[in-house]
Amino acid sequence: MTTLMYHDIAPAGAEDSSGFPGRDAARYKVTPELFAAHLKAIACQLFFAGVGAPPPTRANADASPRFSSAAAQRSRGRSPVLTFDDGGVSAMGAADALEHHGFRGHFFITVNYVGAPGFVDERDIRDLCRRGHTVGSHSSSHPLRMGHCSWPRLLDEWTRSRATLEKIIGEEIRTASVPGGDFAPRVAEAAARAGFTKLFTSEPTRKLRRVLGLTLLGRYTIQRWTTADTVAGLVTGAWVPCARQAIIWNAKKLSKCLSGEQYLKLRRLLLRHGDEVRWGDESG
Repeated sequence: MTTLMYHDIAPAGAEDSSGFPGRDAARYKVTPELFAAHLKAIACQLFFAGVGAPPPTRANADASPRFSSAAAQRSRGRSPVLTFDDGGVSAMGAADALEHHGFRGHFFITVNYVGAPGFVDERDIRDLCRRGHTVGSHSSSHPLRMGHCSWPRLLDEWTRSRATLEKIIGEEIRTASVPGGDFAPRVAEAAARAGFTKLFTSEPTRKLRRVLGLTLLGRYTIQRWTTADTVAGLVTGAWVPCARQAIIWNAKKLSKCLSGEQYLKLRRLLLRHGDEVRWGDESG
């Protein structure tokens, strides 16, 4: 199964309108036009595989329901999983675009920011659930190096975020994604202890792993320059785009390991995230 990791959908020049501000976060924000091209590419791949409806055109854009054939119904089980991290307010527009193609998304919320400028509020979260999207946890405070947090901190991040979302929605929350791409076995252990059963990481892989009662799912990262052709390749498991992400992922993983505690300082110096952002593992 292919899972794609998006963050915010924001117009060029207005990246700070949704989600975390700053040059760092902007790397992962896709314009609405590019996102539409991505969705069309995914729909085309499903159609050519014989499991999806034709992508929307001017002639059929208003047709409802989008998926009425038996082949289209089968696509629900074979479509890539599209996830959206952080909980930026652009989740609502992303949901509209997904639904236009008959897709549903997974939206992972950083609960400390619910209702903050640029982020979804409680009504938005309930609306996403009502419309058939999955809402999950992206931790409470979004530590950048979650794998290096203390055990009490990990338990608090997962337990409090799950409880907050369940209070908002009125239903059990069992799905989460790891913030910052920094995974360690105890991150999964704490998530399992907090009651989650499915955890998305940032490792670019299609393989599923089961650990401590959790299903671990890797994801391919989408950035603002990711083309529709690349997305189509990732969806079909093409060797070149998948291998490229694996190489970049392993290089970043090694860099984080070697830089140790200096990683956050170097990151702030080079990428300059918004000064108003306090990541969960930063002090001062």
